[in-house]
Amino acid sequence: MMLPVVAGHAAEARCLTPAEAQAVVGKGAVQRLSVIARVVGGEIVDARLCEGGGLLIYQLAVMRDGGRVDNITVDATSGQRLR
Repeated sequence: MMLPVVAGHAAEARCLTPAEAQAVVGKGAVQRLSVIARVVGGEIVDARLCEGGGLLIYQLAVMRDGGRVDNITVDATSGQRLR
């Protein structure tokens, strides 16, 4: 599932391969998903680490109570929710 990136930067977004994402996380350049999960609440059912608009971002699908899934974008470096 591909999720929208930050408004205006969707065309520029490139999601990292699993190996690239693992290397970036391993270097400590971004927050781990376990930390991000506490910020967004709910269960992360899909996650992609992408470059867009000069940022490393997580594109997340988060399942809420009741089964609703929200698409959320988080700054992967700071952990701050973007949308």
